[in-house]
Amino acid sequence: MSVAPERLPHVDEHALVVEAGREPTWLALQKVVEAAVSAAGAPRFARALGCADTAASGPRPLQAGSTLPGFHVSAAAAPVALALAGSHRFSDYALIFRLDALGAGRTRVRAETRAEFPGLKGGIYRTLVIRTRMHVLVTRRILTGVKRNAERI
Repeated sequence: MSVAPERLPHVDEHALVVEAGREPTWLALQKVVEAAVSAAGAPRFARALGCADTAASGPRPLQAGSTLPGFHVSAAAAPVALALAGSHRFSDYALIFRLDALGAGRTRVRAETRAEFPGLKGGIYRTLVIRTRMHVLVTRRILTGVKRNAERI
């Protein structure tokens, strides 16, 4: 990735409240994120897009230096934030999860997306992923999975 995640343009942010503390929510976040982006076919899809990171590798649980198909962990501060970043021929992007303690065993999980889509091909890709709301559906699915898993722990 040529651009630091915090310097990428803001795309959107989604959040939900989990009826669990930050520790179980953090464990659920790591589990759900890894499962969501490492599904069967993910490495092949990452290679087809020309992603810089095409396979899962590095330390587990996820921490700076870990990779997933399409992403690398650029920062992990348990149990507060997990930043994933990546790049491919159509975009530089980051997905940053933040866990806010709300007290009484509740946690707000926020998923912030930052990305740039250079050139005509980048614009077409943005339309396919962002404007069709495919990205929103995937992000909400991850957040819902985190909530469901954390509330079971």
